Amino acid sequence: MSAAVTGADVGPVRGQVPAIALERVSKVYRGGVRALQDVSLAVEPGTFLAIMGPSGSGKSTLMHCAAGLDSPTSGSIRIDGQEIGGLGETRRTELRRERIGFVFQAYNLVPSLSVEDNITLPLRLAGRSPDPAWFGALVERVGLTGRLTHRPAELSGGQQQRAAIARALVSRPAVVFADEPTGALDLRSAHEVLALLRDLVEELGQTVAMVTHDPAAAAQAHRALVMADGRVVDTLDAPTATELAECLVSLGKV
Repeated sequence: MSAAVTGADVGPVRGQVPAIALERVSKVYRGGVRALQDVSLAVEPGTFLAIMGPSGSGKSTLMHCAAGLDSPTSGSIRIDGQEIGGLGETRRTELRRERIGFVFQAYNLVPSLSVEDNITLPLRLAGRSPDPAWFGALVERVGLTGRLTHRPAELSGGQQQRAAIARALVSRPAVVFADEPTGALDLRSAHEVLALLRDLVEELGQTVAMVTHDPAAAAQAHRALVMADGRVVDTLDAPTATELAECLVSLGKV
């Protein structure tokens, strides 16, 4: 197991702007509950990063703050070089729409819309039209060719999650945040979705930050951060499920 992570441990290639950069980020909720404590990290573009830890470790709060869904109590957060802390809500919403993609456990597809309309929804909300070549290549890559006129209820869980991944990627974001993306899937579909995320990182240079409690899912990432009590307590490159499970056991959290 490696030493505790610092900003330099999870850092960009020299000369690159980090896709995600946090500097001394803390989050304190009412009642003095410290969900994040002085977290610093930088993630280079084209990285598949897993953020894991037991319940209450701060992993979801870290993702929500990094993605601009919540505001830290202190510290600096940059997405693709853009500081998001000082932005108003309107500009922050625009940044999320333009530079950040989201994949959730519950898919969050609109039941009344076709697969095609679900995928292109972020662009239409921004008043933009999809690039036909990119859209076609993306649909083919996620394996939904021939399914574009279907409604979400007509798809399997794995297909719905692949539609959600395509929706996250259609605007070509700097970062995709995935929150327990395999939590509602069977083992086979989960494996396919994780393999797809890994391939998109390696083939397209997409940056993906995935929150998960599952060591097997985290083992698909290039790097895993392990959190406990609001801090990043370890980082593992090319992690295995066994290493990650042992790390959690060593924390006395499982």
